[in-house]
Amino acid sequence: MILYPAIDIRGGKVVRLREGDPSQQTIFADDPVDAARRWIDAGADWLHVVNLDGAFGEANVTLGILERIAALGIPVQFGGGLRDAAAIARAIGAGAARVVIGTLAVSQPDALRDAVMCYGGEAICAALDARDGLVVTHGWQQPSPLTPAGLGRALAGYGVGYALFTDVSRDGLMHGANIEATEDLARETGLQVIASGGVSSLDEIARLTSGGIVQGAVIGMALYRGDIRLQEALLAAQTAHKG
Repeated sequence: MILYPAIDIRGGKVVRLREGDPSQQTIFADDPVDAARRWIDAGADWLHVVNLDGAFGEANVTLGILERIAALGIPVQFGGGLRDAAAIARAIGAGAARVVIGTLAVSQPDALRDAVMCYGGEAICAALDARDGLVVTHGWQQPSPLTPAGLGRALAGYGVGYALFTDVSRDGLMHGANIEATEDLARETGLQVIASGGVSSLDEIARLTSGGIVQGAVIGMALYRGDIRLQEALLAAQTAHKG
């Protein structure tokens, strides 16, 4: 299982939000590139970079930051505000190895099929972010009538390879990831599902790994608060996999 340290960027700084609420923001670093180097030095194989400015429809300079992070030589999974084909192209052109698409997956699912045709299924990840069992969009601010499993099955049929699943009610609260729902989503859709939102302990990482069905986990708040050390998390995943 791959662990993805999260670098959420807003206003050029690394931040974390509680339940995706922009009014509940904590700044953890002034330079996202320095944060990226920190996780690379600690052994990260991938980084998960989120353009919160784009997700909330605000002006931003995050693509320039993405270029600098990608230049460090580690694959980057990048999302936030990618709501048309041009935005996807710009992100991949700036160095993203995989793009995470949320709002567009709901509003124009055919656009993901086109993206798969252009870039391949390995480069496309659908953000199946949910609150109360329904997918939410536009920076988690707007509910949709779709379930993660229903949307995921449709997108898998288009050739999308990955899904990022976030139980929004747990994000940034350190209450633990929704492991059962994450594993169910992987079984029901056949997608490579990445857990996100609330991962807070080495035990959770071991449980996610030992199930053998979850592709990866994004870790944010727990790393920045020091509740989990990345080296220990990588070891926990490796040990659980061998077990």
